[in-house]
Amino acid sequence: MRIALIHALRHSPPPVEAAFARLWPEARLMNLLDDSLSADLARDGALTPAMTERFLALARYAAGTGARGILFTCSAFGPCIEAVREALFPLPVLKPNEAMIEEAVAAGRRIGLLASFAPTLASMPPEFPAGVMLRPVLAVGALAALDRGDTAEHDRLAAEAASPLADCDAVALAQFSLASAAPAVAAVTGRPVLTTPDSAVRKLRRMLEG
Repeated sequence: MRIALIHALRHSPPPVEAAFARLWPEARLMNLLDDSLSADLARDGALTPAMTERFLALARYAAGTGARGILFTCSAFGPCIEAVREALFPLPVLKPNEAMIEEAVAAGRRIGLLASFAPTLASMPPEFPAGVMLRPVLAVGALAALDRGDTAEHDRLAAEAASPLADCDAVALAQFSLASAAPAVAAVTGRPVLTTPDSAVRKLRRMLEG
């Protein structure tokens, strides 16, 4: 079955494609990328109705190709994705974080939330249920390192930023683009590390295969 992956960061496709290869190799993937979305959000500092319309246009295109499910991979656009889910119901539309949040909450009440894209730390915490104690941390410079193609430096900066999270029950990596840093973050913190790609693929497969 065809699964549409919609991205707002150009670093997102590889980690989610790797997760599908490991966890659901039978799925047929299509990728839609508009990296101007993340650039415009960083510039404007807030989600706008125009951004929501752009998300709806991308999702309707994906649905028109026969996609059986849609997975968004940028965690800073939650309200836009909720609008897509409402518009395209009953087509399964998955926010990038929801499956990982479910797994994180199951791991404990103290969750470290690591991001490299600052707007994510504004949009994502409200998605966690009440009673969860979040410790949000920004990995400064990590995304810029990834933009330069320096994955090793990206992972090092992510792990360095995560070091204060060692007293959490689990560490949640807030973006698909952070998935490569999971082993380094686990080594520094000694805590379970959850990644959005793996959690999302597991949930989407359950939704579509029953």
